[in-house]
Amino acid sequence: MDFLSQAADALWNPWLLGLFLVTGLVYSVGSGWFQIFEFRTWWRSTAGSLLHRQNVKDGGLSPLQALATALASTMGTGSIAGVAAALTLGGPGAVFWMWISALLGMMTSCGEKLLAVKYQRPGPDGQLRGGPMYYLRDGLGCPPLAACFCLACIPATLAGGNLVQSSSIASSLEAVCGLPRLPVGLVTALLAGLVMLGGLGRIAAVSSALVPAMAVLYLGSGAAVVLYNWQKIPEALGLILSCALSPSAAAGGGAGWTVAAALRYGVARGVFTNEAGLGTSAMAHGAAQVDHPARQGMWGIFEVFLSTLTVCTITALAILVSGVWQPLSPSALTGAPLTAAAFGSALGPAGARVVALSLLLFAFSSILGWSYYGEQSLSFFFLNNRKPSKNHRQMAKQPQRLLRISSLLYRAVFLGCIVLGSVWNPQAIWQLVDLCNAVMALPNLTALLLLSPTALVSLRMWARKKHHCGKRRKWKNPIDS
Repeated sequence: MDFLSQAADALWNPWLLGLFLVTGLVYSVGSGWFQIFEFRTWWRSTAGSLLHRQNVKDGGLSPLQALATALASTMGTGSIAGVAAALTLGGPGAVFWMWISALLGMMTSCGEKLLAVKYQRPGPDGQLRGGPMYYLRDGLGCPPLAACFCLACIPATLAGGNLVQSSSIASSLEAVCGLPRLPVGLVTALLAGLVMLGGLGRIAAVSSALVPAMAVLYLGSGAAVVLYNWQKIPEALGLILSCALSPSAAAGGGAGWTVAAALRYGVARGVFTNEAGLGTSAMAHGAAQVDHPARQGMWGIFEVFLSTLTVCTITALAILVSGVWQPLSPSALTGAPLTAAAFGSALGPAGARVVALSLLLFAFSSILGWSYYGEQSLSFFFLNNRKPSKNHRQMAKQPQRLLRISSLLYRAVFLGCIVLGSVWNPQAIWQLVDLCNAVMALPNLTALLLLSPTALVSLRMWARKKHHCGKRRKWKNPIDS
């Protein structure tokens, strides 16, 4: 798999790394660092609204359902195995760059979700749809670029959203319970297929149940490990900061880390855990019913805050303070086994079981979320890849038979990849994931940069009305006017 590794490195270093950071910087500076100075605004609009009842008409999701569906895909194995792999490949400095990419990615994610709702439209099945392909076509006026995004997204769902996840499920159950990998892959494919048959509604319902449970389980256990070793927290934070800027000096020159490696793996794994800039989670948020696009953008900020700044930080600190991380040892652990050893150091055998169960829940929910993204990409590519007219009834004239055939074929391939991933080499899969993410991110980041004035003006107007009026006005989709 040297070819995959070389191709991924050629795209990521330095072009895509810079593009991710520049996009986040444009939205952060353009919004006046909204994610920092308007913390109270986006926190009250997200976490502060969880206890409020949300009424949703047929054809859309509530903001919370959209968030759960998006988190189902983002909080996958990257939060457990990906962070541990980043520590091995890029050193503790990778965690610092993961934080930086997440801080900037909060506003990139906000822009994605805002634009996804701003250019959303009903699909042939009556469900609201939105995402990069829609704002590439309707906002940027570039249908070919929208088609390119869909073509890149489909293999990405099969690699990062499927092969990596099923491999993690199979390896964790094999290590903890001794179960053979192939039967585990077959059962996982069967369960995923049953959920996929119910469409977005069933995926959202299952995600809404799984995401809170797995977040509480993992965060609670991880926090216990960190608090158990609270005396080592300052040392771990110091190691992260020193390795971010001078890794060879901090490591004594023996680990072979560089600033470039820390930056590359920190940003890449950060992007994989929160998907800010990839555009995939924007497809889930694009199905939400809200009074203004910027309100869904607040959930985009919260999504990155939870998936990377909270979950991934807990994983990294648990590994560093536990004492199980030995980068210079030839037999050093990495990936999920390293995280399991860190949890086990404080919680005993129960720690390894918590990691295995969390990994199973994270990976399975991620499979469900990514399956939806793949089907939406197929549907757009075959049916909707043209400039829409003002009359949405023309959507019904599209060939439904082609949609059904493409969906059936995609589901068959997707479920087959679950089985394949359970017996394939995980290291080779990670290289394929980085390559697919890079190819998919290029058109989306281009659109986000070119549409940044539109998104920032919309965010600014919403924030001004919220501060001065305190009233929610019903937002009207410009495509409908």
